[in-house]
Amino acid sequence: MTEMQPGLFGLNKSNRDFTQKEAWGKNQFNSSFPAALCCYLASKKIAANYLCVDHGRFTQTFTAIDQVFGIDPLGGQIYFAFEAQHSPYQHFLVGVLPRTDLVIQRADTGECLAGLEVKLTALPDNTTCDLPEQDYGSEIVVRPDTIAYLACSVASGLKDNLAENIPEFDLLDWTQPKEILAEIPVLIETVEKISFRLEAQQKPFLIQPVWKTVGKSPELAENCLDVFVWSDAAFCYFISQIASRNKDANGINRQTRTAVWLCKMLHDIKKNGRFNHGQIVDSLSYNTKNDKAFASAGNITNKYMRCGRLKMPAITKQEIRNIILGGGQNLLSPERRFDAIIFNSPGLFS
Repeated sequence: MTEMQPGLFGLNKSNRDFTQKEAWGKNQFNSSFPAALCCYLASKKIAANYLCVDHGRFTQTFTAIDQVFGIDPLGGQIYFAFEAQHSPYQHFLVGVLPRTDLVIQRADTGECLAGLEVKLTALPDNTTCDLPEQDYGSEIVVRPDTIAYLACSVASGLKDNLAENIPEFDLLDWTQPKEILAEIPVLIETVEKISFRLEAQQKPFLIQPVWKTVGKSPELAENCLDVFVWSDAAFCYFISQIASRNKDANGINRQTRTAVWLCKMLHDIKKNGRFNHGQIVDSLSYNTKNDKAFASAGNITNKYMRCGRLKMPAITKQEIRNIILGGGQNLLSPERRFDAIIFNSPGLFS
């Protein structure tokens, strides 16, 4: 009998070799494990939690994993390209298209079926760990490249209707904070309206699995894993709601700046058919570091993700052995954090 090699459930064809230790680093695991978790949900005929826009309002429903991937995840023709370019969006970009976390391809032809951002998040985070379980939330940290992909996703969905949904900002100097502050309400309203206009064409955009612990302890909860999927329309709505509509002199925070970036990218697509995402991010920093677009803590995200499966995720900790295969857990290289070591060594203080 041949011994099973290290691997992840469902990821039989990918650009990562899971028999090798280098495929199990933190950055790799944070996108490959969620993909395997999605395949495992599909094998159990469990739909993912779907955050979307329906009948003109943000809502929660469910979506099958084959709808997220655009192909049967268990049918043998799926290819997982991690940290790859979703090439159908290249025509929207000046310069090089950034990589996204996961591109789903058809194995026999290489056709790109979906480009997905992946955010593996802890539940609860430090803002919600002392609250009742139904109030637990996960922090989500978003990269500037994610907003570039969101702009592409919106533009591909709205197509010829994009122009009528983006106001004329031709006289606006986007680099001047004072001018931008005066336009903040219009810019944010534009993002919100786009989320509703996109309803009929919305598609899965961001996969956010959660892993749940017992409070803030390092112990996994009995029911500890689940998958939430944001549509592009829902994520636009989320940005519009967390961006500040305040026009006072407090400046432009990261969430508001993200709404500005998205509008600028879509405005450039409207005017020129493409945008320079690097130039937009660098020139519209508004004296705030642009290493990330924004972060939202669990006490903010709970409102949007709150449901029975956030309180009790669908997959139990015993099932992790069905997702990480062939001793793959032995190839993991977790961070050695001094605070974690002290926390897990209570005998030092007795």
